[in-house]
Amino acid sequence: MTADTIAAPRTPAPRRKGVNLEKWGWVYMRASGVLLIVLIFGHLFVNLMLGEGVRGIDFAFVAGKYATPFWQWWDVVMLWLALIHGTNGMRTIVNDYVTHNGTRRVLVWALWLVAAFLILLGTLVVFTFDPCIPPVPGALAGVCAG
Repeated sequence: MTADTIAAPRTPAPRRKGVNLEKWGWVYMRASGVLLIVLIFGHLFVNLMLGEGVRGIDFAFVAGKYATPFWQWWDVVMLWLALIHGTNGMRTIVNDYVTHNGTRRVLVWALWLVAAFLILLGTLVVFTFDPCIPPVPGALAGVCAG
């Protein structure tokens, strides 16, 4: 086959050595999508359907939720999966539409740096959340006394 001819559509692509990152990115998108559906609908159900609904969501509600490690981890896993899922999707769009290699590389790096920063910041907020920093809202006065 010469350089001018096109291979038949069913011709297998040549095998490359190493890890196929595109395949694992594809697998991640499917697995994280399923997990995100469970996490997001669980989050919405607890926040909007149980208790007082949307009227009950205030600082005290968030403080009460983040007082338990279960909800901290629930929200952190949801944050990590959503940010990595979204960044991987944006990476795919950049790879599809940006033709210049240098520009593509800069944009993909920028996407991952922003995602890493947001993951770090969000994780710190969830695990270092302290509702008892003055002034303490009236609803938390009993919790923060001491």
